[in-house]
Amino acid sequence: MASRIPQSFIDELLARVDVVDIVDSRVKLKKTGKNYSACCPFHNENTPSFTVSPDKQFYYCFGCGASGTALRFVMEFDGLSFPDAVEKLADQASMQVPKENVSRAEVEREQQHNTLFSHMEQAGKFFEQQLRAHPDKDKAISYLKNRGLSGQAARFFGIGYAPPGWDGLQQHLGKTPKDIKELVSCGMLIEKDDGRTYDRFRDRIMFPIRDARGRYIAFGGRVLGDEKPKYLNSPETPIFHKNRELYGLYEARKIRQKLTRFVIVEGYMDVVALAEFGIHYAVATLGTATSEHHLRRLFKIVPEVIFCFDGDNAGRTAASRAMETVLPVLSDGVQARFLFLPEGEDPDTLVRKEGRDGFEERLNTSMHLPEFLFEHLKQQVDFDTLDGKARLDKLAAPLIGRIPAGTLRNLMEKQLETLIGTRSAALANLKESPETTQATPARPVRQAKDSAATQTNSYQEPAHGDYRYSDSGHDHFADQYDGYADDDYASMVNDG
Repeated sequence: MASRIPQSFIDELLARVDVVDIVDSRVKLKKTGKNYSACCPFHNENTPSFTVSPDKQFYYCFGCGASGTALRFVMEFDGLSFPDAVEKLADQASMQVPKENVSRAEVEREQQHNTLFSHMEQAGKFFEQQLRAHPDKDKAISYLKNRGLSGQAARFFGIGYAPPGWDGLQQHLGKTPKDIKELVSCGMLIEKDDGRTYDRFRDRIMFPIRDARGRYIAFGGRVLGDEKPKYLNSPETPIFHKNRELYGLYEARKIRQKLTRFVIVEGYMDVVALAEFGIHYAVATLGTATSEHHLRRLFKIVPEVIFCFDGDNAGRTAASRAMETVLPVLSDGVQARFLFLPEGEDPDTLVRKEGRDGFEERLNTSMHLPEFLFEHLKQQVDFDTLDGKARLDKLAAPLIGRIPAGTLRNLMEKQLETLIGTRSAALANLKESPETTQATPARPVRQAKDSAATQTNSYQEPAHGDYRYSDSGHDHFADQYDGYADDDYASMVNDG
């Protein structure tokens, strides 16, 4: 049964939070008279036209017209749905969100989920503490030092260490049979056929995976040596669905600068390494291919997504699958690009060789989707022959037909006909039989800029000093994030 957040609660929530604090935690504001100003986070500009009024509890941009309350800002800037934005603000204000027309089953499910969230957060804190205090911490720290990871990055991403042994986490959190059952439910313990349980993650570097609200929902663990599997991820649980979540997305939203694009990479260390060099907009899928759901989430926040692949045949094959996935969400105003790395390189290694400027130059010159689509298909036909061009028409038309109707689709249809040198019979057949095309309606990148008070509040349960490891280090975290230049992890470094 769907439930609703009472309007009276929304009004009280907006009365308790300060729009200046909410905006300033995401975009650095400057006092200008009785108001505050900044460059608008919703469009490109060099001169500040974005104003926040503490008296009216309202923001407005004279450049693009973006406006609204603290709730609207969280929705737009963080890319959250209305109920998730309400929940996030309510958490900050220490308020419990009431819901009307809630079934008993929904209440019980939410209570169960909250219990699992709590266990996962405690597990995250346990792993972080083990990286500081466990007798075997030096080997974990040495691994991270060798990977060039700074303490600021470790703290920001919540990186920890699962100690060796079968029951370290279980001994710490499994105080009762009920706790153990819940830890099995959230994937932190494994239960054998005879009922005995043991830690899923052992002797691994731990990367917490957090949802849009910053709640711990899963972990990825990386071995310190060459054991298999190299990476171990949490299983599907009531609060974690891997085809819906992206590693690093929550952390990217915490940045104090406007996000204009995301780059999708393969691994956790790729995300962390890029952030270490000031590229704070990388995300990684969690052992799955990029899904349409992933892309819709990203395009609600930014207008551009760049897929990053190896330059070998496997990378090209993965890119072709990503291309087919992104086509139905390519509404006008958003774009996808493809970056192919040199042989033997990944984002982690390449950014350390070329630095931020070199890597971003590769991103800036990466291949646009239309270019990749036609080049990819031309490699499958003998393009210098007439029958090869006819084959290209046959291959390209169904893909173009998956793009939502609009300017991009029109331009790609014209480009196809330019390439084959005649009218496209395959496109004509698609238009005559529209049921065969898989095109979907275009979705807006942003929601309409009406005030939060006018938003629908129908609610449904969501699917779910500076220590350094390396001498070189990087100052990007100190520049972009408040509170991450402290020396609170100094005890982790053993120089002796």
